[in-house]
Amino acid sequence: MENITTSDLARYSIIHEKNPREIVLLRGRGCVWRRCRFCDYHLDFSRDEKANFALNRTQLEQVTGLYGTLEAINSGSFVDLDHDTLSLIEQVCQKRQIHQVHFECHWMHREEIPRFRQRFEQLGITLKLKIGVETFDSLFRESYLDKGIDTDSPAEIAAYFDEACLLQGLPGQTAESMERDIETGLAYFERVCINIMQKNTKSIQPDPEVITAFAARLYPKYIHNNRVDILMENTDFGVG
Repeated sequence: MENITTSDLARYSIIHEKNPREIVLLRGRGCVWRRCRFCDYHLDFSRDEKANFALNRTQLEQVTGLYGTLEAINSGSFVDLDHDTLSLIEQVCQKRQIHQVHFECHWMHREEIPRFRQRFEQLGITLKLKIGVETFDSLFRESYLDKGIDTDSPAEIAAYFDEACLLQGLPGQTAESMERDIETGLAYFERVCINIMQKNTKSIQPDPEVITAFAARLYPKYIHNNRVDILMENTDFGVG
């Protein structure tokens, strides 16, 4: 199977609020897990590493170093990026005086993180790793979402990752359960990114009543928290 989406996606943006940074949506060889029942982002992939690098280079060439921070995401984990793309990220950071890079990574690749932290640290670049934990209710997360995180300990997850993504607006969630997840994320991680569930090709669909509850009770409480990003739409960062 080859990638089904490339040129129609916005892949470079600048985030000026809260944690100011440039962000690029890159393309890798594909998410290894691919079992999450809510996610079809993994469709943005290609096995052609030369084509991936050509696309990724075009986006990375736009990076200016405006805020000294870069977030590089792809529809999978950063370890799914080709060698040339990872090397180019290092080169761009050095050229543009970028001292901090944010990557995303699945739990299954956690043991690979330390060597990448060390690799970038040798260049004076600090890595911040974000995990899509979705919820800290491990029974809900694994039996319903099939996320592939085999621990129920937020502390164990935080031993590898600096930031956590939460998925909210799902059937079965309540304002109370969503707030517990946010507060747990804030207790264990540097930053929390809340993604409101969007309709896509997968079987799990957003629950309008849950989203209404979030908008009424939680959005006003957390929108001004500098450690919390809220994406009511999945393109709110300007990419996707």
